[in-house]
Amino acid sequence: MTTPAGQGRERGAREADPGLDAILSERRQLMSVAYRLLGSVAEAEDAVQETCARWYALSPEQREAIASPGAWLTTVAGRVCLNVLSSARVRRETYVGEWIPEPLPDGTEWTTARSGGACGDPADRVTLDESVHLAFLVVLDSMTPAERVAFVLHDVFCLSFAEVAGIVGRTPAACRQLASSARRRVRAARPSAVPAAERAGVVREFRRAWETQDIDALIGLLDPGAVATADGGGRAVTFPHPIEGGERIAGALLEIARHRSGDLALLERTVSGQPGLVAVRDGVVVSVFAFDVADGRITRIWVMRNPEKLSRWTADRTGVTRSST
Repeated sequence: MTTPAGQGRERGAREADPGLDAILSERRQLMSVAYRLLGSVAEAEDAVQETCARWYALSPEQREAIASPGAWLTTVAGRVCLNVLSSARVRRETYVGEWIPEPLPDGTEWTTARSGGACGDPADRVTLDESVHLAFLVVLDSMTPAERVAFVLHDVFCLSFAEVAGIVGRTPAACRQLASSARRRVRAARPSAVPAAERAGVVREFRRAWETQDIDALIGLLDPGAVATADGGGRAVTFPHPIEGGERIAGALLEIARHRSGDLALLERTVSGQPGLVAVRDGVVVSVFAFDVADGRITRIWVMRNPEKLSRWTADRTGVTRSST
């Protein structure tokens, strides 16, 4: 809760800089856009910071001449993210192991969206909630930077193709084609809709089978063509390459369970809007597991072990007490 003194300081800052209202009101929107474009909270925060810096680099007269500060900020954030995406492919060539988008804990916000343009066929449109699911972010990561920006800004945030064109630096017709190409990828990768309760039930049975080292139950819960991918970033021990096949994944999980220390707790938690698991040791989150489920079986497992990508998984989100170390 903001104190009276804090409220006074905020009012004073706003009076000294009327444009501060634009920044404060749009920051959540900018984070929402940047995270979905980049798949990384840290990179999204940097992109938003850069966007705000460019706003303050304008003269007061220039800021006053901007009819829609929110649209201006979103446009700049889109361009910043496009530049980050273009350089990210080079950086990831030196990344140790597999790179997975950063999973979000339950309760993360950034869900404000502005309907600024036509979104196309509602049946094809991705909902804002769906757009943070790890399976969706993984598909986005397979796109070219221009495809990703065009698709996310139009299909998720409803910017018109004319607005997207100003960000991507292409014609509206070209941006329409980019979004269409991206949409085909999403359709091809999008699994059948599975109720949250069903997903949670499968994940719960998976946890029980893993904890009891029941190899037959694990194999039964894993699709024969399942794939498990882990991201340690060179900072945590994990399997370096994706494991393909339900039986191979079950065998690897059993080996992990045999060497797991007794102080490691496996908790059922929401991960990027879907039922998942969180491994906690001494009050510190050490692993986050996200799943994709189809026809009652797990088809994909994503394991986040890189501590830099687990910074948002604080104690109040896991329901445990964090150690002081």
